[in-house]
This record gives sequence, C-alpha cells and structure tokens, in this order.
Amino acid sequence: MTTAAPLPTPAHQLHGAAPTVASSKSEDVNFQGLPIPRGPVTASLSFYKAPEDGSKPYNYVEKQPEGVPQRNFGESWQEVTIDDLRGQENKFSLDSNAFHTVQNVPSEEYDFTDDAKIRAVYYPEVEKLLLANIPGANRVLLFDYTIRRSNPGADRAPVVRVHIDQTPASAESRVRFHVPDEAEQLLRGRYRIINVWRPLNGPVMAHPLAVADSATVRDEDLIGVEHRYPNRTGETAAVQYNPGQKWYYWSGMKNEDRLLLKCFDSDETVGQWGRVPHTAFVDPRTPEGAIGRESIEVRALVFG
Repeated sequence: MTTAAPLPTPAHQLHGAAPTVASSKSEDVNFQGLPIPRGPVTASLSFYKAPEDGSKPYNYVEKQPEGVPQRNFGESWQEVTIDDLRGQENKFSLDSNAFHTVQNVPSEEYDFTDDAKIRAVYYPEVEKLLLANIPGANRVLLFDYTIRRSNPGADRAPVVRVHIDQTPASAESRVRFHVPDEAEQLLRGRYRIINVWRPLNGPVMAHPLAVADSATVRDEDLIGVEHRYPNRTGETAAVQYNPGQKWYYWSGMKNEDRLLLKCFDSDETVGQWGRVPHTAFVDPRTPEGAIGRESIEVRALVFG
C-alpha cells in the first residue's frame, strides 16, 4: 500500500478550462448530466526524482518518527500523452502488457464500508474473477485491500505518483509472509501479484487511473523504494520518466468494470512484461462539479 501525496487542484479550477464533450449520447454523460471525458489526453504525471544526498529512497506507510520526512525522494512532473483504452480493450493482456480489462462484472457488495462484509462477500467474487481470467492460475490468496476516496478527511486518497506496488524481492517476501509453511514449494512454481481495481461510484470523472504498457518500460526506469511499516519493511518501485513509455487510461470506468494490474510475475519468459506502473492523474477535461473518485483495489497472490 502506498501513502497518497496531496492531490493537485484540477486544471479546470486553475485555468477555467471548459470540459470537452465527446458526444451527446447517454453513455457519454454521468448521472449528473456532466460529460465524461473520452479519448487521448495530455496530463501531468509525477515521476521519481532521486534523493539529493544519494541515499536509498524510502517511504513511511504510517506516521514517521519525529523529525524524519515521510519520504526522502522528490517528484519530477512530466507532460504525458495518455491514450484511451475504451474501444480497444482486447489489444492488451496480462502476459503482453501487464494489465487486462474485464467488463460487466456483477457484485453483491455495494456499500464497501464494513471490513467483514467486504471479505465475506467481495473477496470470493475477486477470487472467482482471477481464476477465470488468468491462464494457468489454480490458487488465489487475497492478502489486503485499499479503499480510496477523494473527500477531505478520507483515510486514503488517490495516489498521484507513478509507482508499482511490488518488486521481485517484496513479491517473494509476500509469499514467505502469507504462506510460510508452503513457501519453498510455491516459490518453485509460477507466482504473480495482481491487483484488481474498480471504482465504487463510477463512471469515473475525476482522478482516473493511468497505466503504462509494461512492454515499453525499461528495467532501469524502476527504482526500489523501502516501504516502511511499523513492524516490517517491504519494497515498492518508483518509476523514472522515459519518453518511450506508452500510457493508457480506461475512460468512464463503471462499477462493473475491473482493471487487473500485474505487479510481479516469476515467469522469466514474460519478465519484462511482468510489472505495470500506474498512477491517478488530474484530467484537465474534468468538468466542474464532478464527484470525486472512490475506488477499491484488492491485492492477490496468484499461483500456477
């Protein structure tokens, strides 16, 4: 889990920009009658800037010790063209690009306010979804989830910093931490870490999620960051800007849409395509008055 950075002011509030209306069709407006931004967009994304003193980068997940910065690395904001996945979903897959889209997924969980109910009702739905959509998968272990809301005072807000939730080292540690008695055997087979992301109040109008095609991301673009919990230290990956990276978002994501994000894959034949940088971003076309995005991401170890 990654601690959110402060959310930038939407561009329409800064510059008075008028929203772009793709068409007047009902699927292009939300329940408020506001236009859903569609198509390619150029937006600012926050990439990694190394600590000035050359030290190893770190980030505290919860409250940091007195007098210590929450993180010691900076941000490099870059203007990036982000293409729209809507209408070309079938061109991308987990093995080739490290993300995958699934549409029209029903759910019996609607509130997402009770932890026990989320685990009892939503978790089995996610497990079933993963087993049905990941070739070779024979076992799924859901190890945590995060709900993000844009309203002031929310426990977690959308993260506007390009990152990957896991690295090869932290993925192995996850297996050893969650299934210690079987770890040696499981680590000899294929294992993946996949996040299942969906909105809770779609269609998404503000702070959509951008993903990079993993095939366009170089290993040298990725920087391991110590992810410091109160009782242990994990590792995430920060991402340096590279103009060769290709970025996408899925416009107007609905509550029935699911975006699968692969953070790690032990299969070395698809190693370069085994990790997907992602970030929330401020879409400059977001219409004034649009409701803030709410979402849930469930993180899973997938074996087989």
